[in-house]
Amino acid sequence: RDRLRSRGLGDVYKRQELYRKLFPVILTDNGASFKDPAIFERPEGELLSRVFYCDPMASWQKGRLEKNHEFIRYIIPKGTTFAGLDQEQVTLITNHINSVARASLNGCTPFELALLLIDRKLLDLCQLERIPANQVILKPSLLKK
Repeated sequence: RDRLRSRGLGDVYKRQELYRKLFPVILTDNGASFKDPAIFERPEGELLSRVFYCDPMASWQKGRLEKNHEFIRYIIPKGTTFAGLDQEQVTLITNHINSVARASLNGCTPFELALLLIDRKLLDLCQLERIPANQVILKPSLLKK
C-alpha cells in the first residue's frame, strides 16, 4: 500500500479498486501467515477480497501455485525465515520466478501471461519485469548480490 501511495495512487478508492481487481480471491494454506483473513480481505476496512483455505495436507487444491512455492524454496530454503526480506528482495524473487517458462502455460512465462491480462501500467507500478531466461536465478545466491 505504501508503494501505491508514493506513486500517485494515494486515493483510497483507487487503491481499493486496484486491490479488488488484482486479488478478488486468495487461495492459501492454513499457515501462520494467513491466520487472520481480515488482513487480506479488508486491508483498508471494506471487504475487497475473499480468502479461502485448502484442506490440510491437500496441496493439490492450490493447483499450479505449488510450483511457485517450490521455486521460492529454491531461493529461500525450508527452515529459513522470510522475516528479513524487504520489498525490493520480494520483488526480485517474484520477477525471477515469473520469468520461468511453464509447460502448463504452453511454454510461456507467468509474466507474459500477465502482460495479456493486466494493464502494463500496473505491472510497472509494482516493478514487475521480465528477466531474460539466461539470467534467471532460482538459488539462494539471488539474494546475495
